[in-house]
Amino acid sequence: MRISAGVDDCGKGWTSPHDGRQTFEIHNTTVAGEEVHLENAATGALYLDVESLGAAARQKATVTLGNGTYRFVCLPADGEAALGAKVTITGSKAVVGATPALKPVTRNELIPALKSYQAWVQGRLPVLQTQVQQLESDLRAGDLSAARASWLTAHQTYETLGAAYGAFGDLDTAVNGLPAPGKTARQDRHLEGFHRIEALLYGGAPASDIAPYASRLVRSVSALRSAFASGRVDPVDIGLRSHEILENALELELTGRTDAGSHTALATVDANLTGTREALAPLRTILAARYPDLPATKRALDTAQHLIRTFRRTDDAWTPLPALTRSQREKVNAEIDATLELLAPVAAICDPRRTS
Repeated sequence: MRISAGVDDCGKGWTSPHDGRQTFEIHNTTVAGEEVHLENAATGALYLDVESLGAAARQKATVTLGNGTYRFVCLPADGEAALGAKVTITGSKAVVGATPALKPVTRNELIPALKSYQAWVQGRLPVLQTQVQQLESDLRAGDLSAARASWLTAHQTYETLGAAYGAFGDLDTAVNGLPAPGKTARQDRHLEGFHRIEALLYGGAPASDIAPYASRLVRSVSALRSAFASGRVDPVDIGLRSHEILENALELELTGRTDAGSHTALATVDANLTGTREALAPLRTILAARYPDLPATKRALDTAQHLIRTFRRTDDAWTPLPALTRSQREKVNAEIDATLELLAPVAAICDPRRTS
């Protein structure tokens, strides 16, 4: 079914409404890009969101609808919303697989969540600063055992801040960058931060060789703390990163790609799970009315973190990833995968949309 999506003809072409599955070919009849919604005319909840539809472009989209009153809304990039005619579907019995309605989230709704999360990060940065200073102090004193414990504590703290990494900019690379492709953390002469220190600290280097890197890490964290005080997290990042934090954990930590010698990947995953919780926490009010699987998501996070923490020994050391049995590795990966599946809709739900 061809649907026009212009300022003067938004929704034109929907002439034979019916229940069940239907495919629209949406045609942007304007000379600029636009976004097109199919919404519940009474509540504004969305059944369809076609983004970045270029001038004169066409795009197919499929929905499954039951009884209700609907309309297309056309949102030109450079103009106000155009409302299509209301279309009513009646007489439908229960529709199997009906497309769920999603109440759109606006940027204004995300502002309180954003402020709450930024305040939490702001409160954690002084803790991180103290921890990296302790790492430097341990190395200056020549105490490698204490330095390893301090390194792990500080690195875990940083790994809880994942939804803010986009706001950290180049300082994220200075603090927690990875070696260049094809090089190890010890081979990459330009690498700084936690992973450079890790490679030296667990690779037999003397404390005197590592201490200068710790001093630079202290300066980088100090600069990060100052920069973040006047910076901001993009509202989109909180929902997006609540999924990406664990996605990165699965792809980088649980494959051993980031291990520079400490064999503490599971400690990092534990921190990433905490970081995911903290990213979700300020979004709970928004998600409670929009995401029925939010309680299941919390349970999945609880289950995954409980499992990961079974690999923390009584002396606070962590079981190295290579020491896990095949069944243990499969169990860990399965729990993280299941949690990721539940987190995936959060980014889409919390993606701010225009409503006018």
